[in-house]
Amino acid sequence: MGHATSPSNRFPASCKRAVSLLGVSIALAAFSNVAAAGCEYVVTNSWGSGFTAAIRISNTSSTAINGWNVSWQYNTNRVTNLWNANLSGNNPYSASNLGWNGTIPPGQTVELGFQGVTNGGTVERPTVNGAACTGGTQSSSSSSVLSSAPPSSSVRSSSSSAPSSSSVASGGQCNWYGTLYPLCTSTTSGWGYENNRSCISYATCDAQPDPFGPVTGSSSSSSVRSSSSVPSSISSSSSVRSSSSSSVISSSVSSSSVRSSSSVSSVSSSSSSIGVPGNGVFRVNTQGNLTKDGDPLPARCGNWFGLEGRHEPSNDADNPSGAPLELYVGNMWWVNNSQGSGRTIQQTMTELKQQGITMLRLPIAPQTLETNNPQGMVPNLKNHPSVRQTNARQALEDFIKLADQNNIQLFIDIHSCSNYVGWRAGRLDARPPYVDANRVGYDFTREEYSCSATGNPSSVTKIHAYDKEKWLANLREVAGLSAKLNVSNIIGIDVFNEPYDYTWAEWKGLVEDAYQAINEVNPNMLIIVEGISGNANTQDGTPDTKVPVPHGNPDLNPNWGENLFEAGTNPLNIPKDRLVFSPHTYGPSVFVQKHFMDPTQTECEGLEGDEAGHADCRIVINPTLLEEGWEEHFGYLRELGYGILIGEFGGNMDWPGAKSSAADRALWSHITTNVDQQWQQAAANYFKKKGINACYWSINPESADTMGWYLTPWDPVSATTSWGQWTGFDPRKTQLLHNLWGL
Repeated sequence: MGHATSPSNRFPASCKRAVSLLGVSIALAAFSNVAAAGCEYVVTNSWGSGFTAAIRISNTSSTAINGWNVSWQYNTNRVTNLWNANLSGNNPYSASNLGWNGTIPPGQTVELGFQGVTNGGTVERPTVNGAACTGGTQSSSSSSVLSSAPPSSSVRSSSSSAPSSSSVASGGQCNWYGTLYPLCTSTTSGWGYENNRSCISYATCDAQPDPFGPVTGSSSSSSVRSSSSVPSSISSSSSVRSSSSSSVISSSVSSSSVRSSSSVSSVSSSSSSIGVPGNGVFRVNTQGNLTKDGDPLPARCGNWFGLEGRHEPSNDADNPSGAPLELYVGNMWWVNNSQGSGRTIQQTMTELKQQGITMLRLPIAPQTLETNNPQGMVPNLKNHPSVRQTNARQALEDFIKLADQNNIQLFIDIHSCSNYVGWRAGRLDARPPYVDANRVGYDFTREEYSCSATGNPSSVTKIHAYDKEKWLANLREVAGLSAKLNVSNIIGIDVFNEPYDYTWAEWKGLVEDAYQAINEVNPNMLIIVEGISGNANTQDGTPDTKVPVPHGNPDLNPNWGENLFEAGTNPLNIPKDRLVFSPHTYGPSVFVQKHFMDPTQTECEGLEGDEAGHADCRIVINPTLLEEGWEEHFGYLRELGYGILIGEFGGNMDWPGAKSSAADRALWSHITTNVDQQWQQAAANYFKKKGINACYWSINPESADTMGWYLTPWDPVSATTSWGQWTGFDPRKTQLLHNLWGL
């Protein structure tokens, strides 16, 4: 979705310090005899037929390890895929370093991860062998592994400048919260993809708190950064939650590896998770419900959009046909004689919490992550100066931190391949013609934009090339925000919005790669996966062909992102406790489906969309028929124990009347009943019956086909100058949501 348009116009400090330091002393004493060996095999998660595990190779010596190879063998278990190493053999297995992680400086740890199957046996914990190992250490599947602090000799100096490109190119690495990744040589911000591998820019790596950051293998004193904080990866004994799991330090800890400190940052242990600073641990329990740090997590959820980009009209004075990356906040610069409305983001968060909201879905585009994208900066912004952002990235980070302060959980949605292409993409490398290419009276088509570097039609003049590797780099960057911002409210990433142009096999492969990328950076997050649609491969450069996709009854067509029909028989290779399915479903105000047709009007059988409107087809909302479609598209997954969180549902309850476009009012003028409100009620009733949580689209009222939970005086026909203004909540939608949430 996102069819938004714009008009043209405590203790005293001394006591706390003493207690904290005592806790660290106890923790170091307890851990000093653990993991003296250089290698360990850790089962990070397991479920009936499979598991994920990691081998961590720690350099406990005083000299760098240059090149490594480890081996292990199972009885019945087998490896199905592996990352961060070269794999050879087939039980026994051998894994050797890649080019970027072959050097392990003293005190540092390299981790390789993999997924496997049990083949009817139990999850095994074999011994790891290799020259880098002094003997494999084992830990149970419920262990929490905390990376130890590197010796001070391997920590960079705060007074040192960024390394030259030649020094980075010669093997520079980033200690990203305890795991080594290569430093980028040309990417200047965020995560990148260079030389066929993911990398981290120096600026992003260096922004981490001590003791993490760029390392080059140097042990000279000039590479040491002084610090007044104890490494965040060391947990004080008083801060670890009660658990049957043990904690393991991945390399031996000596007093020389902990710097002098006046404060301690603690990380709670959790089964099958790694202590990443700032992170809460989000999981799906065996009942398919969300948890945070082991406690139930209510998902009373709504969408708040704008940062993914909106559509400016072609005659806009400042930004014709632009795509500003700006959150809607109900406070435009021209309101009240340019005094603004006074509304702030904090005011809205307060009001949302009073209404029961606990969670928000926040759509972004790849360009939102850029600090210098002109569409996220003045003069292309329309919010009042009192609430105006500096750039889109700053706005994103500020919003996340403010939501964390308000105890509002978030999940970040990669909404498109480009802020200009927007909701219509359907795939990572989308090409026109798009679905709205021939929409009558519509000023916001994007036929000149493509997300593909190749295979574009002649209409394309602007290419925002996007592909799998850039997408995975974006996912890694978003996964790192919890630690970067020191927040605990990012539950996961909705990996791509409405991927309607893929088959299930294609989407499955991409999603499994997304899981690995996110898990590399933040193993405490959930992977949120939307469904597909009823047809695929129309935006792949072959617009005249399409591939039908199974979705059950052919008469019950799924919405974009709704179709998870094949997910049960061809499941994702992702642990169930890390996976949330997030279908989208909408009623007639968004699209008139063929199963909305009045069955007594036989001439309308099989018609949908504008074609049905031109034929004066009546609309009948039949909850029984709707539930049949929802059940086979996604509802059945609930009985299989999966977590389900509807990513989008909602609509304009007055459609096709008030707030509808002039075109819809004319085309559907024969519809005089509240058909979309009936559809929304049927959907909410089904979700409640199934125990499915849902995120309402949308909180803000700038969505042209659904409007919002907040009311607005703006009307596309009769009140065009009131755009961007909010009043109170729509009482009909409030009642719908409170009933759904049991409030």
